[in-house]
Amino acid sequence: MKTILAIHTGGTISMSQNQNGEVVPNDENPLAKEQVILKGQINLITDNLFNLPSPHITPQIMLALKQRILQAIEKGVDGVVITHGTDTLEETAYFLDLTLPNTIPVVLTGAMRSSNEIGSDGLYNFQNAISVAATPESYGKGVLVAMNDEIHTARFVTKTHTTNVDTFRTPTFGPIGIVTQHKAKYFQELIRTDVCEIDHVISGVYLLKAYAGMDGDLFSALDNKKTHGIVIEGLGAGNLPPQTIPAIQQLLRHQIPIVLVSRCYNGVAQKIYDYAGGGIQLEKMGLILCQGLNGQKARIKLLVALSSQKKGTDLRHFVSNAVS
Repeated sequence: MKTILAIHTGGTISMSQNQNGEVVPNDENPLAKEQVILKGQINLITDNLFNLPSPHITPQIMLALKQRILQAIEKGVDGVVITHGTDTLEETAYFLDLTLPNTIPVVLTGAMRSSNEIGSDGLYNFQNAISVAATPESYGKGVLVAMNDEIHTARFVTKTHTTNVDTFRTPTFGPIGIVTQHKAKYFQELIRTDVCEIDHVISGVYLLKAYAGMDGDLFSALDNKKTHGIVIEGLGAGNLPPQTIPAIQQLLRHQIPIVLVSRCYNGVAQKIYDYAGGGIQLEKMGLILCQGLNGQKARIKLLVALSSQKKGTDLRHFVSNAVS
């Protein structure tokens, strides 16, 4: 019999509609007492660790979640399922993917419809996530996200629709598997996963999005001692308006690492264009091109790297490497 720890953190999956049709948190998580489908095969342990809407989740809470999972691993659980609000689910999932040892399956799930809505997807996704965590083939695949019968990697999955139950997608690469007949079936996997050990998280890591006519004002506003790192969602393959360059150069002179990704839904940041503000010039200036991650994931990766206690960590290699 598999022992699975279910950690509930809040979010829509634990909420209900009130009489006015507004979705609000419950005092008690309606999933906490649910019995799973695989009776006799699953020993489910429940921990109502948090009861927070996902916009209330912080890196400090992600770290507490990581520490709770490490305790469970030490006690010999076979897998962990985490229910989470969908707005920041991908960020928590990737934080855990970067900081947990790749040993037992860790699976995040959530819901787009609250527990008492018609067509609520919470219980279904929860039971599917338990099935994924209990499947032997789920070992060694990094942190996973199970939603709407699909299995995605924490590294590349993202929320793509504000309300649709099919919101979680993996641009460019697609899901790595599906859930069928209460079991995970995989068709591809990541090349490699790396772990970056941290015992705290720093503040002052920011995310900016480029736009037509952008100047250096936002960058200048971040040029202070509280800023430890910046991620920019650049235009196209990774380009910026030339008016931003002087302020960015000043940030680099102050030893503030700047990571560049693309604001595009598909594709990766690349050094293709050699003009003022083009990707080639930006890399020569010292920006770190991060391939394959969106802005919020790149920010989590930079935050983890800067919070790492590991001496001699090559920040540029770790953040830019698309396979870790």
